[in-house]
Amino acid sequence: MSLSAKTLIEAGVHHGHRASRWNPKMRPYIYGRHNQVHIIDLRETVRGLLRARKYLQAVVRAGSLVLFVGTKRQASEIIERQATRAGMPFVSERWLGGTLTNADTIRRRLGRLEELEALRASDEFALYSKKMQSSLNREYRKMYRNLNGLRTLNRDPEVLVIVDPKKEKNAVLEAKKKQITTIALIDTNCDPDQVDLPIPGNDDSIRSIELIIGYLADSILLAKNIAPEQATEMDSASSEGAAE
Repeated sequence: MSLSAKTLIEAGVHHGHRASRWNPKMRPYIYGRHNQVHIIDLRETVRGLLRARKYLQAVVRAGSLVLFVGTKRQASEIIERQATRAGMPFVSERWLGGTLTNADTIRRRLGRLEELEALRASDEFALYSKKMQSSLNREYRKMYRNLNGLRTLNRDPEVLVIVDPKKEKNAVLEAKKKQITTIALIDTNCDPDQVDLPIPGNDDSIRSIELIIGYLADSILLAKNIAPEQATEMDSASSEGAAE
């Protein structure tokens, strides 16, 4: 994936927040301002991306996990799609407290999700009352939304890839407690000191998030010796099969 200035500008990666909302610690990553909106220095964005790519590839080649996190409306679908394409776990709906610091509880909830899936697929489900079926379906849908992306998180991840660490502050805090590295797309209202490898950029634009997270997913695939285009084709085929 190209990292040219033209590509980054077309995706709006350089657009920060209004100057009145900035975090002064972001000063080294800001090029200037235009119409009271901060402009992010894209040279710093590229540096952050290259550092993140190098680290992610070392992690993946060592056989470790990368957990993608992004629950804001603009990021949720992108996080799920790109993490799935890269073959990594993700949180795209809601960060459950204890996801990293209380893994046993999360595993028990995953066990309950699998129980519900098996029950709904069995003949036994039809024997329940309509009211009970409705209750079990509601429980399943809620658990599926919150836990489906964590099925492959069978051990602590080596790194979290985060969109907007201000929004995902609970994930950042848990990662710190567990001494897990954090890579984050950070806008001008964020505190870069809260993450290990900041990537300054617009964390509200869908095109910006898609570009940055897609680049990081490509980096993981290349470390696995899988061409990103091949992974996209496989993911599309899998989605079509699921739709059938």
